[in-house]
Amino acid sequence: MKVLIADDDPQMVRAVRITLAARGYDVVTASNGTEALDAAIASHPDLVILDLGMPGLTGIDVIQALRGWTQVPVLVVSGRSESWDKVEALDAGADDYVTKPFSADELLARIRALTRRTTSSVDEPTVAFGDVTVDLSARVVTRAGETVRLTPTEWRLLEVLLRNHDRLVTRETLLSEVWGPQYTTDTGYLRLYMAQLRKKLEAEPSRPRHLVTEAGMGYRFVTAGTT
Repeated sequence: MKVLIADDDPQMVRAVRITLAARGYDVVTASNGTEALDAAIASHPDLVILDLGMPGLTGIDVIQALRGWTQVPVLVVSGRSESWDKVEALDAGADDYVTKPFSADELLARIRALTRRTTSSVDEPTVAFGDVTVDLSARVVTRAGETVRLTPTEWRLLEVLLRNHDRLVTRETLLSEVWGPQYTTDTGYLRLYMAQLRKKLEAEPSRPRHLVTEAGMGYRFVTAGTT
């Protein structure tokens, strides 16, 4: 497995490179955003570990550029711990976010989780409900034959619900899966994004038939819809 590490802190790059190389990963490094994009194009990594505060192109710039042509998992590692920094990175297309300083064990666990998530999404079926069709493999959503544009966060939220169809998914589980374990009490994010998803996918967003609220507990995707 090939991993691209992009960070302008040489000590951090060296430490992560040694940790990953010792476990058999093929490591490519970059010290700024431009180098990161060039390395991604040249080496086609299986995972990108990316700092936000790099000179020139920022980490957000790199994520947005990557998402123009690849769905490679992106793990942000940053000293920025404010919630809005994390939300901005995830909305730009990052898959996970780790705040510096972090332990080697935590980093390796995040990498394993992203790898499992990527491999489990291969050859998944198409899900249809109402006039909406979701291709989980191609990550394409259509409604009445027209493509529906979802943000990366909206997509992750929808994907978790669809993969657990007809089962209750608690608020804590959704927050952990989509935003990370440190967000399990931030239900405001969840309400906001559920409302956005319903506007895009439900015939009557105020009376959802498929993206259903389980009062006080969480949400449930119902294939057939409620009556």
